[in-house]
Amino acid sequence: MSLNNNGRNLALVTGASSGLGAAFAERLAKDGYDLIIVARRRERLETLAQQLQANHQVTVEVLDADLSKLNDLYKVEKHIGDSALELLVNNAGFGGYKPFIELDPDQAEELVNLKVLAITRLTRAALPNMVERGRGSIINVSSRLAFSGSMGSSQLPKRATYVGANAFINAFSQLVQSELEGTGVQVQALCPGVVRTEFHKRVGADPNRFPPEIVMSPEDVVNSSLAALKSGEVICIPALEDPNLLKQVQDGERRLFEQTRSGTLAKRYEI
Repeated sequence: MSLNNNGRNLALVTGASSGLGAAFAERLAKDGYDLIIVARRRERLETLAQQLQANHQVTVEVLDADLSKLNDLYKVEKHIGDSALELLVNNAGFGGYKPFIELDPDQAEELVNLKVLAITRLTRAALPNMVERGRGSIINVSSRLAFSGSMGSSQLPKRATYVGANAFINAFSQLVQSELEGTGVQVQALCPGVVRTEFHKRVGADPNRFPPEIVMSPEDVVNSSLAALKSGEVICIPALEDPNLLKQVQDGERRLFEQTRSGTLAKRYEI
């Protein structure tokens, strides 16, 4: 069934109670979308819903859920399957910045559940209706840090689980988009850098430690993501001025893949 019987497009945004998720909700409401907003903090969602309905005359449904918990994830998954979504924004997540050996296993599991399991299941729930209608979009929020695995931890935060989960999002989004070619459905991995939100406070980092010139507003991140959807970019890096840099990285991956198609052991590994 469709939850927006008034003819408006319907979007669902996870992690919508603050930061980037709230900015997505605000922009989409401004663009005339009816919304389903999802997060753990119901009181914040209700406040946001009231503001969006008053300012933009759209319908906003509140769905409180902790997507790291299976029962809540299944609840949202079913809701998506029963809805005619035009857009799904998988935004829920947190940093989990800590040396891996010091990271609580339960916190690591929560992060993986949010950034890997939830995104996988919610994307899978949304796609059948989108493909059947021949249109729709999914934005999976990743991070610029997904490209930082080779950089070590001397200058950047200890981040092994966070970077690994976001690297999954990038590869997953690219490959699902490839499978959907010709269907009219788009998938994007959004890779922002430092954004002016509560994110860094939640991981115990001082948000003022970043030079102001590298901090982006959540509104600019949202604008870049939606513009990238229109231009068909699968990987959106809001601060990337020269898209050839990303192409060079992807071309390098292809060359590495092609040049390792061999059943012959590399000489340096020969005994």
